[in-house]
Amino acid sequence: MDRSEDARRLASPSSSSSERTAASAPSSSDASTRAEEHATDGVKALDKLLQAQEGNALNDNVKLVLTEAQAWDKLGFTYPTWKKWTILSVIFAVQCSMNFNASVYANAVAPLSRQFDISEQAARVGQMIFLVAYAFGSELWAPWSEELGRYPILQLSLFLVNIWQIPAALAPNFGTIVVARFLGGICSAGGSVTLGMVADMWKAEEQQFAVAFIVFSSVVGSVLGPVFGGLIEAHLSWHWNFWIQLIFGGVVQVIHFFLVPETSTRILLDREAKRRREAGEAEIYGPSEVEENRFSPRKIVIIWIRPFEMFVREPIVLFLSLLSGFSDSLIFTFLQGFDPVFKQWGFGTVAMGLAFISLLVGYIIAYASFMRRNPNSLLPEARLKWLLFTAPLEPIGLFGFAWTSLGPAHGPWIAPMIFAAMIAIANYAIYMATIDYMIQAYGPYAASATGGNGFARDLLAGIAAMYSAPLYANLGRDSNEWASTLLGFLGILVVIPVYIFYKEGPAIRARCKFAQEVALRERESRPGTPML
Repeated sequence: MDRSEDARRLASPSSSSSERTAASAPSSSDASTRAEEHATDGVKALDKLLQAQEGNALNDNVKLVLTEAQAWDKLGFTYPTWKKWTILSVIFAVQCSMNFNASVYANAVAPLSRQFDISEQAARVGQMIFLVAYAFGSELWAPWSEELGRYPILQLSLFLVNIWQIPAALAPNFGTIVVARFLGGICSAGGSVTLGMVADMWKAEEQQFAVAFIVFSSVVGSVLGPVFGGLIEAHLSWHWNFWIQLIFGGVVQVIHFFLVPETSTRILLDREAKRRREAGEAEIYGPSEVEENRFSPRKIVIIWIRPFEMFVREPIVLFLSLLSGFSDSLIFTFLQGFDPVFKQWGFGTVAMGLAFISLLVGYIIAYASFMRRNPNSLLPEARLKWLLFTAPLEPIGLFGFAWTSLGPAHGPWIAPMIFAAMIAIANYAIYMATIDYMIQAYGPYAASATGGNGFARDLLAGIAAMYSAPLYANLGRDSNEWASTLLGFLGILVVIPVYIFYKEGPAIRARCKFAQEVALRERESRPGTPML
């Protein structure tokens, strides 16, 4: 058997591999067809490389690079459904832990103020610094997960975040807490990495339900903070605010360590190429193995600045991230109204925390609403269509919350909670739709792209941590309603770009270098795919 024949044999998946692929996909017939297409593409691609190699007499110098088509059955796309959702369930817990760390600190503000004899406004610096650092952390960790793999990056991130809980819990002064919170935030990989894992296991037209699940974990984590934070504040010392963050983080890290495999396509191709060489099957290499000076100082800088470059130069990332970020900052500011509003009905510390369950109800409704949409649409703008109807709930909810917050003499406490749930529906929808759009548009660069979304949300929320409480305390004589009313008017401005982007999306995407690069790759590997 000559070398060309041997290579073609190696590139074609075995019948058992095809069966595994079919069993793991949502539709066995579709998956079988896809596996056959990729196998055929793999043979053709390898044939072309071998012909070029032989034609140019470079038999000993040319390195054949293993492609997705040639190792399709080894990639995360073909994991069985049960395995994919086991991984996502663990990632759900990881994401909840990260967002719990950001939100539960609010219940330590008053105790820390008393402990270190500082104002509550000064104590909020610990919350602000974590969120701002978290914004940069999401951007800094994301590209490394694309280069080195999701698994080691998440493990290292979780380990470091857990370590920084210890000095915070044992802090002899408030300065130590600020430093520990900054380090914890900058070490948090965030949703950019976890959402990148969705792109590793589902093609763009199949990913919606998985994206919705991960986005749901993010907002659930932000609600768990105040719900359990109220109990912690009422019954334990401030030290336990950090110890419980450590316990939560430690448990999810252990679960992740044992149950989650690597999903990065790049890393899995490298591993498969190495396995084939060791078996003496073919002179073939993974994409990382043929990259020269992979970790030279210049390339390290390029890797690190990729998310920031995409945030600044890719209109999709910039516009949708700012849309999502401003929405999140409005929500964060509005949440500061819970304390003065519900105190009018006599809510104590624990009851105040339980009031946040109204947001959880809204998030569950929003999550369920995304289950009815068609996940097979290839056009990214289709992912924004439901947002046209749900985004207006944000200003409506803010206005409603404002004018049902006048106290027991004007209505029951359930009324502002209903409007709070409407705000939560809009917040989830905006986050979900923008993330879903980015993952479809950017594929292998999804972690860097969604890092921009997380960057805007966390940065603007961190800034809001410093002005939201004074806003509700000082705006007008009847501050409860007027502060929320102001946010309602700002909510109108946030919603308007949704309609602009839905209409002008194709023109905006045409100016995006990374998005067009991904679309071109997809079109080359799967003939008939439209340019995005």
